[in-house]
Amino acid sequence: MKNATEQMLEKLSMAGIIPVIKVDEAKDAVPLCKALLHGGLPAAEITFRTAAAEEAIRRVHEELPEVMLGAGTVLTCEQADKAWKAGAGYIVSPGLNQEVVRHCIDRGYPVLPGCSSPTDIEAAMGMGILTVKFFPAEALGGLDMIKALSGPYGDIRFVPTGGITSENLTSYLNFPKVAACGGSWMVPQEAVKGGDWDRIERLAAEAVAKVLGFELWHIGVNCEDADKAAQAAQKLSFLTGWPLHRDNSSSVFVGPGFEVMKTNYRGRHGHIALACSSVERAMWHLQRRGFGFDLDTLLLQEDGKPKFVYVDEEIAGFALHLVNK
Repeated sequence: MKNATEQMLEKLSMAGIIPVIKVDEAKDAVPLCKALLHGGLPAAEITFRTAAAEEAIRRVHEELPEVMLGAGTVLTCEQADKAWKAGAGYIVSPGLNQEVVRHCIDRGYPVLPGCSSPTDIEAAMGMGILTVKFFPAEALGGLDMIKALSGPYGDIRFVPTGGITSENLTSYLNFPKVAACGGSWMVPQEAVKGGDWDRIERLAAEAVAKVLGFELWHIGVNCEDADKAAQAAQKLSFLTGWPLHRDNSSSVFVGPGFEVMKTNYRGRHGHIALACSSVERAMWHLQRRGFGFDLDTLLLQEDGKPKFVYVDEEIAGFALHLVNK
């Protein structure tokens, strides 16, 4: 059975990004988190780097209960207790202070301790913790260091924080031992201080788009039978110069862009295949936007995670499915 920390991290890993927030005034916390929420990020780690942290956590917890709210830069047992009482759902520390970590474990607070070395990781494992914050990530060697640590510590998952940007986010998240990333580029301090919530919402939406990594994989074209499919495929091939390939009983592909179906398959006109970085994360984010899925079409990878699924509604006469890149 997963402990409280692992249960919380499962939820955070679906978001993909944990915005790390510093607020100088508690009144800014709710509109800031609301902007993140509207941008598609229902998560926030409010750091104890300012005196406003405790009250900021309390306000967000009371007004935006749907936000997965954490307390960051927790250095003492007293801070952990204050954060939890204020409404934090998990505690994050920059390093592995065993007194603080054991205090959190004993009281049932999900805790994500910072680790920077094999010694830290082994200490965390000794306390039953299998997901750790890797901080400061880029300064410690970034993804290459995480890959090196994953060799001897195959059961450990990492939440890299420190130097994560929109440019390197995807490379981190594509590594299976990375559960999520902590970052602050979507909450720039000048935007927080200036109350520019529209900018933060826009940056959050851009960050979610990076997490999902949608790409048009191909367009499926429905035909009545194999003969009409062959004719259509030949014309598309002649038009584009793309070769025919993967000719099977159900369809034939034309280059990288078209799948010509030999029957009237899903969708009134056909289907659209969208590739994404993680079908599992994409399902989570799209469900939050109101989309559902035809679970009868769900296919799983060897590790049990989704690799293919159809959305349960047509868009402009096209069925739509997700597939892992």
